[in-house]
Amino acid sequence: MVSANQEMVVYCFDTLIAHYNSEQAPPPGFEEGQHPLFVTWKKAVNGAEPRLRGCIGTLEARCIVNGFRDYALTSALRDRRFPPIQAKELPYLECTVSILTDYEPALNYLDWEIGKHGLIIEFTDPDYNTRRSATYLPEVAAHEGWTKTEAIDSLMRKAGFNGAISESLRNRLRTTRYQSTLYTMHYRDYVSYVKMTRGEDKSVQGSSSNSIANGVLSIISGGAASPFLNTKDDDDLLVIRWMEEGLYESC
Repeated sequence: MVSANQEMVVYCFDTLIAHYNSEQAPPPGFEEGQHPLFVTWKKAVNGAEPRLRGCIGTLEARCIVNGFRDYALTSALRDRRFPPIQAKELPYLECTVSILTDYEPALNYLDWEIGKHGLIIEFTDPDYNTRRSATYLPEVAAHEGWTKTEAIDSLMRKAGFNGAISESLRNRLRTTRYQSTLYTMHYRDYVSYVKMTRGEDKSVQGSSSNSIANGVLSIISGGAASPFLNTKDDDDLLVIRWMEEGLYESC
């Protein structure tokens, strides 16, 4: 079984910096495999607790080399909850990669352990007769200090359900639990690692951070329009499209 490791995080940083520099990332230092995976970016300033800046991945197994390359950028630049990460934020970033394993159906919505299991819930919205789903990685509930019921209710809200949450509705959830391995690295440790192993000083070349960020916005939006969706209908359409593409926010 493939486990999350340092080289996977290094590859995610390599990929993001290569994007800003409009160049190819160095080849990865880990072997190919097939696994569900997630990439999480957090930002810490002045010693404060790191805050989420992007977290997207797939619940379906895929080639991990292409997967980490794609989701390193998708989570940094296309997480609909946040503006795209700018190059000037790099010194404050930490990256976590997660490899998901051991999928199994839960007997009910309480059949899982906080800190051990991630969750996928699926259900039909009784108000709109639409399918909804959402996931949290294993570390989320423990980090937030939630009970099992609080985590489930939060997942239902994350899935887009705005109605009353009843015990009857919770019992109708289709719940899948899973486990994961993860590895986290801060940008400063990435820079030290690259200097030690490659003799390189990593930096963003050429344009200023603001120019790079504006270019990212233009690429994502396909022009001058804002990449962020402002209406509920547009937001629901984006959720549906992301589900069809296998993209999930997990944090």
